[in-house]
Amino acid sequence: MKIAVLDWYTVNISGDIPVSQLEELGEVNVIPLTKPEETIEKIGDADIVLCNKVLITREVMDACPNIKYVGLFATGYNNVDVDYAAQKGIVVCNAGQYSTNAVAQQTFAYILDRFSRIRDYDNAVKKGEWERFPSFSYFPIPISELAGRTLSIIGYGSIGKKVAEIGNAFGMNIVISTRTKPADCPYEVTDLFSAAEKADVLTFHCPLTDKTKGIVNSELISHMRPSAMLINTARGGIVNEKELAEALNEEKIAAAYLDVLEKEPMAPDTPLKNAKNCVITPHTAWAPLETRQRLVKIVCDNIRAWQNGAPINKVN
Repeated sequence: MKIAVLDWYTVNISGDIPVSQLEELGEVNVIPLTKPEETIEKIGDADIVLCNKVLITREVMDACPNIKYVGLFATGYNNVDVDYAAQKGIVVCNAGQYSTNAVAQQTFAYILDRFSRIRDYDNAVKKGEWERFPSFSYFPIPISELAGRTLSIIGYGSIGKKVAEIGNAFGMNIVISTRTKPADCPYEVTDLFSAAEKADVLTFHCPLTDKTKGIVNSELISHMRPSAMLINTARGGIVNEKELAEALNEEKIAAAYLDVLEKEPMAPDTPLKNAKNCVITPHTAWAPLETRQRLVKIVCDNIRAWQNGAPINKVN
């Protein structure tokens, strides 16, 4: 079988994951990145299409009649017209729960950065401020313990649960807000605005849907404390970037840490680029080597299962 990998650089830009595991499954054509207008040409007569963000539309499927299977290097599959794929008998499979540990880890990297102020103190030391200070300990920048603080988590899937587990280990008070009330949840469950009101840290781990699009807006922020921090490692579209930037610049909340933006790569004119106390990382929460290795293994296992007539992680 012929396999077209359309955006391998999104998974393997550093060259640290071998292609050999894909080559065991068929004749592989690895394309670093594919522009929208190149998609049909790059797929050609491939039977299997693997991608992360490339759009697989009905036009693409009609123009590439050999496609039998679309595999995603991602949990989300909104870049594929899954309904039309089903009509054409094309199986679409995603890769779920590969990044739980990595995203939870980065969430707490943000929290610890804010509460322990490691970067700020490192900068102060390198500027000679400790050398000039008369006492043995120099701590003009406020730092805080996590124990006793309230961590409000929006979304209670695998990542939300892992974040709650880690927060609980730090002695934080955990508050959950999620679309459906979870069974046997050991933490307080409440609505979105109540979670925001209680939060010292408000972190988002929910999917992007019509209901969650733009939910981080001026109305939600008005329910938050001026001392609170906000984290988004979910999807950029859940944030109204203009209103969040205004809130940060007006000090309505203390800080925002974001790994995702509405437009990626980041647009030069995003209002968050120079917003006060806004830390932005370039969609790296999912990117540890071990996480990407796990992702590629899931994608390969999905293909193998489909080839054996028992597809797994099928979304259509």
